[in-house]
Amino acid sequence: QVQLVESGGGLVQAGGSLRLSCAASGRTFSSYVMGWFRQAPGKEREFVAAISWSGEGTYYADSVKGRFTISRHNAKNTVYLQMNSLKPEDTAVYYCAARRTIVAITTTNYDYWGQGTQVTVSS
Repeated sequence: QVQLVESGGGLVQAGGSLRLSCAASGRTFSSYVMGWFRQAPGKEREFVAAISWSGEGTYYADSVKGRFTISRHNAKNTVYLQMNSLKPEDTAVYYCAARRTIVAITTTNYDYWGQGTQVTVSS
C-alpha cells in the first residue's frame, strides 16, 4: 500500500511558477513509476508528466513540454513537478499517482492516487 500526499498548489499569475511536491509513504517508493495528472472543471483527468523508477526517463504531455519538469528524490520518497511559464489553461486540480510498470503511463491506469492539490493561474 502506498499513500500519496500532494502539496504546493496555489494561486499564481500567468507567467509565474509553482513547484508541486508529492510525498509517498512506504519503503518501496523507488519501485514505482510516478505520474502527475490534472483535472479541470468539467473535463476528464489528463496526463501531465511521468518519471521512471530511477528518474532517468521522463515523459511529458505536449501541452506542458518545455515548461514543466518532473523529478524525484528516492531517498526522500518525493516526486516534484516544477511548473514554469504558467498559463490560465493550466488551472486544474493536480494529482500524483504511482504504478509498478512503465507501460501505458499516459493513461489513468495507476495503482495509487493522491487527493490532489489545486493550481489556479490568473490572467
